[in-house]
Amino acid sequence: MRYTFTPPAPAEQIRQLPTRDVALLLLQHLAGGTGFLQYGGTMGSARQAFQDEPDTEVLVDRLSDAWAWLEANALLSRVPSQSEAFRQLSRDGRNLPKDPEGITRFEARQRLTGPLHPALEDTVRTNFDLGDYETACFAAMKAVEVAVRDASGLDDSLVGVPLMRKAFQPHQNGKAGGPLADAGAEGGEQEAASALFAGAMGAYKNPASHRTVDFDDPIEAAEIIQFADLLLRQVERAKRRQTATTT
Repeated sequence: MRYTFTPPAPAEQIRQLPTRDVALLLLQHLAGGTGFLQYGGTMGSARQAFQDEPDTEVLVDRLSDAWAWLEANALLSRVPSQSEAFRQLSRDGRNLPKDPEGITRFEARQRLTGPLHPALEDTVRTNFDLGDYETACFAAMKAVEVAVRDASGLDDSLVGVPLMRKAFQPHQNGKAGGPLADAGAEGGEQEAASALFAGAMGAYKNPASHRTVDFDDPIEAAEIIQFADLLLRQVERAKRRQTATTT
């Protein structure tokens, strides 16, 4: 059964909205149809639907960009049993319009599409993909804690905020600071680094250690994981400083 295209939104919206938003409108519209999809047929139908608009080709180009966005984000896929010209909604493409939180979850996953620090790639990413955001965030900050302890060589009795404060204690008045503090940085910068790591533990690792924390926003969870990724890379930089001063 052929799919007959009708505009997913008024022409004015298609002109003004960013490509991502036009694509999501197009996805929702395509989800209401039946049968396989064809790019050429869809664009041809769009051209006919917008034939009375003064900028028909501009509108068709916007929908073409939206179609490309859906394919690039794996929301449209090829049909294995058909020729290359046919497309269908992927599993994510079918599920996203049905889930009230679908777009939010999709955007959260998009934040983590790139590679993460190796310490986050297994447990953290797996739990995030399963929707267990509390475990994913706790594991991410736990990975930071472990990395700081390993890099600093400090005792296992130090955990959380005290560990961060000790590891990044600023150098002051000629006295040596913590093993991960940057002796070459200005004093305020050293204190800021200490506060950054301590704050991360206090805000995102310690609460989950002591009580159940409701991480119900997948975008916030993704950003906490990205924050942990940044901190882990800062630890790697501190380790390189250590190596440089001992060679």
